[in-house]
Amino acid sequence: MQIKKRTMTTSISFDHAEACIFGFEVGSTHEYHAIVRVTDPTLPFEQQMGAVLDAYHQLIDQHLKGAVAVFKRYFLSDAANQGDDVAAADGSDCAKSFIQQAPLDGTKLALWVYLMTNVNTRLTPSGLYEVTTSAESGFRHLWNGSAHNLAANSEYQTRLLFNEYVMQLAQEGCTLADNCVRTWLFVNDIDLNYGGVVRARNQVFFTQGLTHDTHYIASTGIGGRAQDPCVLTQMDNYAVAGLKPGQMHYLYAPTHLNRTSDYGVSFERGTYIDYDDRRHVFISGTASIDNKGQIVHPKNVEMQTRRLWENVEALLSEAGCSFDDVAHMIVYLRDTADYLTVRRLYEERFPQKPVIIVHAAVCRAGWLVEMECMAVKELSVES
Repeated sequence: MQIKKRTMTTSISFDHAEACIFGFEVGSTHEYHAIVRVTDPTLPFEQQMGAVLDAYHQLIDQHLKGAVAVFKRYFLSDAANQGDDVAAADGSDCAKSFIQQAPLDGTKLALWVYLMTNVNTRLTPSGLYEVTTSAESGFRHLWNGSAHNLAANSEYQTRLLFNEYVMQLAQEGCTLADNCVRTWLFVNDIDLNYGGVVRARNQVFFTQGLTHDTHYIASTGIGGRAQDPCVLTQMDNYAVAGLKPGQMHYLYAPTHLNRTSDYGVSFERGTYIDYDDRRHVFISGTASIDNKGQIVHPKNVEMQTRRLWENVEALLSEAGCSFDDVAHMIVYLRDTADYLTVRRLYEERFPQKPVIIVHAAVCRAGWLVEMECMAVKELSVES
């Protein structure tokens, strides 16, 4: 039976800020993704920060009543001078990520926030933030943001990050292989340090039973700087406790993309999870690549953008979804001079979708643009 989708996308204006919101209003738990951005880039940082925070509070107090944040990411133009202030000003009780990936509209910060209604949240003893819903009995959603350490190099830092995460998951009765859904790895000077990240991740995954013959984890490995310049790798992650075998599915789109292990890295192109009334889809950072692992349209950002759309669309289709189901998009550009071109393309094709375009180098120099997204789709509930 065909079910009418109950989603909405809207924009709301505030003083010196605006929010673009995707809503999925199905069942007793509603989900929202919002991108909150500053509208006046000439304002000093304190006023820009105030505009974003005020817009967020008005959003949940007046427009999305009953919704609470389960994850936030702040995109900063200068983490060394802004990170402490934003962290101190945001007192919300959820996992939070702070990363220097400058919004390319010329502002100093922007916010992606993922919200849900009818949920309970708490910080667990393991250090992970737990989100539970009455509609999903037995599932615990575990979020974490801005994990980092100060080991000697990017390889050691990444290894320690994953080792600590494995122990946190164990405290929650979970494993990396069975429960981790998504990771984000932000690499300071990615052209120099990504190799160490890859080596460490490959080694840890092998020890945890994650191989080409089993599965990996959806991920984005992208340029980004923490507040402390000695942090070479910072990680956000998401896991779900209570998943049943076979409940998490892996996306490949072999007509368009190759397996990442073909060129020595270890992540999945995407994953999806089915619950009683909805499907959650997580698309990894995706660039202009073909199914032999080759860069398509070198040095042409417009054509690379169109190819990555094609690749993402193929992954979504494999999950039974389309761009209509996408809740938000994060777009990464290596070269700030490409911003106007890429912004025009996204405004033409996705005029109402929550999109943020930030400055962040992709893990291969020839990739000028990369995109990640999340999607949610209503599923039929058998009577």
